[in-house]
Amino acid sequence: MKARVKWIENMSFVGETASGHAVVMDGSPDIGGRNLGPRPMEMLLLGAGGCTSIDVVMILKKGRQQITDCAVEIEAERAGEDPKVFTKLHFHFIVTGKGLNPVQVERAIHLSAEKYCSATIMLGKTAEVTHDFEIVEG
Repeated sequence: MKARVKWIENMSFVGETASGHAVVMDGSPDIGGRNLGPRPMEMLLLGAGGCTSIDVVMILKKGRQQITDCAVEIEAERAGEDPKVFTKLHFHFIVTGKGLNPVQVERAIHLSAEKYCSATIMLGKTAEVTHDFEIVEG
């Protein structure tokens, strides 16, 4: 896997993936950014949320659960001193579907957290990672 990040101007950068996608990242105004895109650390959270969500949806579909939507809200805390690594991450899943089995939803989240999601497992090396979920009928 490869990626490229190129400086645009001020504290703005464009990240390009090997799969041909691009995203603008920017620093906060207090360091010279113009708030044109997410911060790099926010991108890490989005990547972790995307990684674990893909796992949960795939596992539930394979388990023949009638899932119609999945969202994950992530709360993070960072160290006060440099390097300001994540120290706590909480993933709150909102899983929507018809007659979803809570045991299977919990199992899917656990499998992602413990076995499949490279991003959250890696972040778990510096952060305490917790999960919970709610099921919405629909």
